[in-house]
Amino acid sequence: MDRSKNKRLSRLAGVNGLLREALATSGTLFKIIIPISILTRLLQQWGGIDHLGVLLGPVMELVGLPGQIGLVWATAMVTNLYGGMVVFASVAPGLGLTIAQVTVLTTMMLVAHALPVELRIAQKAGTRFRVMALLRVGGALLLGGLLNTIYQQTGTLQQTNRAIWNPPPVDPSWSGWLLAELRNMVSIFLIILSLMALLKLLKALGISDLMTRLLEPLLKLLGMGREAAPLTIIGMTLGISYGGGLIINEAQSGRLNKQDIFFSMVMLGFSHSLIEDTLVMMLLGGHVSGVFWGRLLFSLLSIWMLCLLVKRLPLALFERYLMRETIVDRNNKNGVKCC
Repeated sequence: MDRSKNKRLSRLAGVNGLLREALATSGTLFKIIIPISILTRLLQQWGGIDHLGVLLGPVMELVGLPGQIGLVWATAMVTNLYGGMVVFASVAPGLGLTIAQVTVLTTMMLVAHALPVELRIAQKAGTRFRVMALLRVGGALLLGGLLNTIYQQTGTLQQTNRAIWNPPPVDPSWSGWLLAELRNMVSIFLIILSLMALLKLLKALGISDLMTRLLEPLLKLLGMGREAAPLTIIGMTLGISYGGGLIINEAQSGRLNKQDIFFSMVMLGFSHSLIEDTLVMMLLGGHVSGVFWGRLLFSLLSIWMLCLLVKRLPLALFERYLMRETIVDRNNKNGVKCC
């Protein structure tokens, strides 16, 4: 009887601990997402995104896209992919875009979107905001230019694009926006709770260790430690908010070293939500050769090259220019023992 009672108490303690951990991780994300979402909303209302779109016009022409498309990428970078999709639906008709051009655009959107929120998450994990911003935007432009050159030189995907997605009506009111944000917050908490439970289950069953061992050769090649594998995989498959949130949690605990944090956040920046976001961009006409394979190969190659570069940097330079001070660093300076 006592044994059964102890088991129930142990399970209850485990559930309570899981809930507290999920609430803490979600709370960290909400502190980032809420103020930036409000600021982004105000920027939309004041026409800031329109001005950014005009500035991006000449840049878009460098990757073989009409200048008007700059507004689409600007919207995606400041808000999210779905905001960019709505603008695409209003701007693209009449431009006669080819499948190749739409693939270039959608791939760039995948690499650099929702930057205010996602860069703040990366910063909270310990990386430098400006470094990650440069990598995301510069990486998107570089990949877009490479894809445009390949498609032009090979003459592939030059047929006129036909998007298969029509945007649903958007409620422009503040109340509609607030309701949508609340739904997002609830979804984020539930997904993080599920992911944490899944991670604990995979660890208990030994599956997490098996996945890590299978990925270890690739991680070694990319310069990443095995501790970063499960969290990076989650971010790549589900999204940077979830993988990044878990990495913040691990970084603040001191269980991940700084180079693993840096490479994980760069990898997630270039190649997160490989399933959902890829399918969403294919609805606009993006071809799998760019939105999936091109992005994935570019991410792996970029991490490998960054690894070669970073390994040659003195540690002091790496910590000063690529990383920022974390809770663990401050605790260590103050003589506080990290967990």
